[in-house]
Amino acid sequence: MAYTVTDLLRLPSGSGTLADRDPAATPGFKHGKRAAEKALRDIGPELADLQERMFADAYTGGRRRVLVVLQGMDTAGKGGVIDKALGLLSPNGFRLKSFKKPTEDELAHDFLWRIDQALPDAGMVGVFDRSHYEDVLVGRVRELADEQEIERRYDAINAWEKNLVDEGTVVIKCLLHMSREVQRERLLARLDDPDKQWKFHPTDVDERALWEDYQKAYAIALERCNTDAAPWYVVPSDRKWYRNWAVGQLLLEALRGMRLEWPKPEYDVAEQRKRLEDEDAS
Repeated sequence: MAYTVTDLLRLPSGSGTLADRDPAATPGFKHGKRAAEKALRDIGPELADLQERMFADAYTGGRRRVLVVLQGMDTAGKGGVIDKALGLLSPNGFRLKSFKKPTEDELAHDFLWRIDQALPDAGMVGVFDRSHYEDVLVGRVRELADEQEIERRYDAINAWEKNLVDEGTVVIKCLLHMSREVQRERLLARLDDPDKQWKFHPTDVDERALWEDYQKAYAIALERCNTDAAPWYVVPSDRKWYRNWAVGQLLLEALRGMRLEWPKPEYDVAEQRKRLEDEDAS
């Protein structure tokens, strides 16, 4: 039986553990870097075609859309995925939102309020660089909310995501799973490269000191919010080339699964052609 990347990377129901997930593995791909980069480029035309079909569906009244959620520790590669994999999409049908520290206005509302404001329109592929999960990850590790509030947020997230799916949204939640050793290498590489030093911030080291706390917070969030409506996909991310290919494949398989067709016209094509021909003849 042939398994899809969706099958291979989907977190089993009720599971949140990452201990048995190798961040350097390459599930579903048996070749190396060059082959993966080519394979990713090769799916570009099909991705663009399916994206346009979804856009056309919305143009004629459809409600379907895709939301890609990217979560991961610093240097896990959210930017790389957006550039290399999601960059294959047409920018006309693509919406990116990077979530930073909440503003005073956002803090005056429930934590999901600002997430609602960033959702893509029908027919679009939306991408969240970080997301509503920051409010149960950083919120738990940094004790920005009490235990009761964190528990409430898990349930709120599940209800919110299910409602999105019921309305026609395909939600693809990707945890970019990276090892602590590789993060260290990537942070050092930033410090060693004058062109990349702007990406580094001293707080990166502070957050790294809380690595184990974050791993526990991720495990709880994955266990509590890994649902049939919006499952989690654990993407091994120590190898950048595999990570990019895998997310591209997840998106491709999701779009294929939507069985998108070009909308049928609600007018008589022959009649409209005749009108145009008659107009030119007059």
